[in-house]
Formats: sequence, structure tokens, C-alpha cells
Amino acid sequence: MIAKTLKAIFDFGPLLFAAGFLLPLFAELIALSGWTPPFGLSTLAIGAIPALAFGLYAQIRGTWLW
Repeated sequence: MIAKTLKAIFDFGPLLFAAGFLLPLFAELIALSGWTPPFGLSTLAIGAIPALAFGLYAQIRGTWLW
């Protein structure tokens, strides 16, 4: 049971890494740069775009390296 659950979690490892690490990293970089996101969006919402795009790319391709 535990092994099956862990396998299901690790199958989505790139997306989880992107959401848990890259998304806050990109949001902080945007905030530190002083850039104000358009349309009243938060820096977290704007950081989600490249972070989840990278995570989805890695999930589909199977590797972070291109």
C-alpha cells in the first residue's frame, strides 16, 4: 500500500518539484526585481506560469535536461 502510494507520488515528481520549489523561487525573483505583474495578479500567479511550464515539460519529456 505504501509503495503504491509513493510510486504514484514520484510519478509526478517534476510537477511537484516545480510547484514546491520553482514556483516560490520565481515569485521571489519577480518580487525582488521590483516588477509589478499586470492585471493585478500576484507574483505567485505570475511565477506559476514558467515554473509549471518547466515542470510539465520535464514530466512529458522525462528529464529536466534538454
